[in-house]
Amino acid sequence: MTSLVRHVTIDCADAYALANFWAKALDSRVSDDDKPGDPEALVESAGANLLFIRVPEPKAVKNRVHLDLQPQDRTRDEEVERLLGLGATLVDDRRNADGTGWATMTDPEGNEFCVERSRAERAATA
Repeated sequence: MTSLVRHVTIDCADAYALANFWAKALDSRVSDDDKPGDPEALVESAGANLLFIRVPEPKAVKNRVHLDLQPQDRTRDEEVERLLGLGATLVDDRRNADGTGWATMTDPEGNEFCVERSRAERAATA
């Protein structure tokens, strides 16, 4: 084996605040080593570890890479509503009347991510 992805790194203005959003979104937590004002903050989760790093420049263009979330214990639509309540924004609604599709959202700093259907929803339309 050559290499493994250790974590996905996301540039941001406030590492601790954005890490807290993602910790809530992923039902995880920010590392005990990280505090408000730190230049880095780590979220360890079952799917992938996310490392947030403070950078001086603001986000300027669409992400070249984004996260696709799949709800584990709720529907896609329930997850979209939960994430809206945490501070995400719905930017492109690709959900279809037949239950297929996804929702493109942004986190509080404007980083795009998608919410797909749960495994159960996919099985129901297979």
